[in-house]
Amino acid sequence: MASEREIFGLAGPFNLSAIDWKNTYHQRSVAASLVQAVYVLERDRQANRQGPQALASPWWEFFHFQLLKTLVDDVDSSIFGAIYEFKPPASDCIHLTQGAPRYVIAFRGTITKGDSFSQDLKLDIDFIRNGLHQTSRSELAIQAVRNVVAASGDLNIWLTGHSLGSAMALLAGKNMARTGIFLEAFLFNPPYLSAPIERIKDKKLKHGIRIAGSLITAGLTIAMKRHHNNPRSENPFFALSPWVPFLFVNPADHICSEYIGYFEHRKKMEEIGAAGIERLATQNSVAGLFFNATGRESEPLHLLPSANLTVNQSPSQDFKQAHGIHQWWNPDLQLESTLYQYR
Repeated sequence: MASEREIFGLAGPFNLSAIDWKNTYHQRSVAASLVQAVYVLERDRQANRQGPQALASPWWEFFHFQLLKTLVDDVDSSIFGAIYEFKPPASDCIHLTQGAPRYVIAFRGTITKGDSFSQDLKLDIDFIRNGLHQTSRSELAIQAVRNVVAASGDLNIWLTGHSLGSAMALLAGKNMARTGIFLEAFLFNPPYLSAPIERIKDKKLKHGIRIAGSLITAGLTIAMKRHHNNPRSENPFFALSPWVPFLFVNPADHICSEYIGYFEHRKKMEEIGAAGIERLATQNSVAGLFFNATGRESEPLHLLPSANLTVNQSPSQDFKQAHGIHQWWNPDLQLESTLYQYR
């Protein structure tokens, strides 16, 4: 059997022999590794690797976590998530563990091979149709988060996920935020449902398209909600604004890159004095408004009032690299981070 270094060290952040829980690179690396562990858990299940043959455990044991529970889809029995508890050695001083999460709940994305692909693909389509919240997997994810919060007695809990798993973590995080509980969240390559405007190279054209989109969306919002003049304090989108999840996106990944334009455009609209229009547009989408009109859906999952957006500006060889979870524990990334706070 391969050694732990061969399994984990060559692929993961083996250089992190000591964790500074206030260091953003360390936080990002640990969160990404615990998501990777869920991928490996499912691949172990598919390959029937058990006991000493299983490959997943180094991904959490290296950081002194213990696997409490796997989250299993009730449709295809695939492992889509995991709950970890931090169990540092007794010899570790308090200052070495200060800032560490007590629990981490992690969700994987789509696996394109094996018997989980069919259900994963169906859930991807559910996301595109703005109906992920109606699936049994999302219900299991939300309930798992609620249970951990209820049992822990504190809020030292991380949510993390990659791709489809980021959507799951986002759904659970929003659900908790609506109750006034704001969990730390690390969302890698979170999917954003939109036309790929960010891929347009002409900045003026791109900005013009976004302005036109904002005007249309704001106009439709006013037309459809003219009988529901709720005060700002009752606006469910505004109520989520204190929650600031960490979003990690790559411009070369069309699945998540629209988050860059979503937040940058909001800032530009404020600069040109169109903040009021953008406040309406930023919390809606044309597709979401259509689903509202037909009674099929409410708030689009991918829209967020606030976020700490980290963009990986390092060149990517291909889409697989740009979308992969593995990029996020690389210590040599060219990153740009911006805090966007909705007001």
